[in-house]
Amino acid sequence: MNFCAAPALQTSERTNADPGVKALVSNVQAHLNDAPRAVARLHTQGLLPHERMYDQSVEAEQDLDLLRDAALAWRATSDERYLALVDRLLFAWVTTYQPSFNPVDETHFDGLILAYDMTASALPVKTRNAAMTFLSKLASGYIAQIDAQPRPLTGTWRNNWQSHRIKLISMAAFTLDNRKMINAAQRLFTEHIGDNIAPDGATVDFTERDSLRYVTYDLQPLVMAALAARRHNRNWLPLSTASGASLADALNWLTPYALGTKSHDEFVHSSLPLDTQRREAGLPGYTGPWEPKNATELFYLAARLEGRYTPIALRLAPAPPAWLAVCLPFTAR
Repeated sequence: MNFCAAPALQTSERTNADPGVKALVSNVQAHLNDAPRAVARLHTQGLLPHERMYDQSVEAEQDLDLLRDAALAWRATSDERYLALVDRLLFAWVTTYQPSFNPVDETHFDGLILAYDMTASALPVKTRNAAMTFLSKLASGYIAQIDAQPRPLTGTWRNNWQSHRIKLISMAAFTLDNRKMINAAQRLFTEHIGDNIAPDGATVDFTERDSLRYVTYDLQPLVMAALAARRHNRNWLPLSTASGASLADALNWLTPYALGTKSHDEFVHSSLPLDTQRREAGLPGYTGPWEPKNATELFYLAARLEGRYTPIALRLAPAPPAWLAVCLPFTAR
């Protein structure tokens, strides 16, 4: 496995498992007989709730989290029913979905990648081959798309969209153990750090959107990419560019806001009309002070890269999200 450690729990450990872990397994069990909700296309980017494909896409995306959780439940319990659920959902999605290469629409495919990564060796050959073909198409398509852009990269090629692209490329590359893709992932990760993160640690999206919500959207995919790299003994956290910027610098920049020693009113000076539309539509989080708890998952993920982020995560919530507690049960030292 290239991302999750996910050790199988012994009987006594299952009995005494963290409540979040028990809840994850229980939730998966409740969906054992669900039919796949695979669709040929997902689209939520730039849409408001109930607009066009938004609601249908959000409902279908739930399969991608369920795939991840079912794989984790199988790893934790060795119950073959959870593996069968992964097989059914995974085959449906990789044979139905047609990549659009819109990274905002497709960011939830990290759940599918994790599910495949944890179960590949136990899946039927038909499912495994279809999944490998799909992930190769996804990653190579994103790499080709980025490499075709003129330099220096601008717009959505240097903001949080690019973070989501790099997450998907990196996780797929390491899962497939494709050396050429892995090298491309590291090259693009390093380039993006230089494009997106200023020497003081602030991100492009903070400048453009005046929003810490979008800072987390910049950083969480990059932390996921770095965690995939770490399983291959590559340390991307301190990688810096000519400007001296690094992912660690950006996490350090966000830390005072996460701890509550600094505060920020969201989207006050955003340059994007969409943010105004969302605020006027009453969507939560688009006005008023940023809520530090929104960075909980980010800092629990970062704690798996370096232990100094653990106290920050614990200040935000007493326990990690259930999927992460099963996937990577130990923080970094």
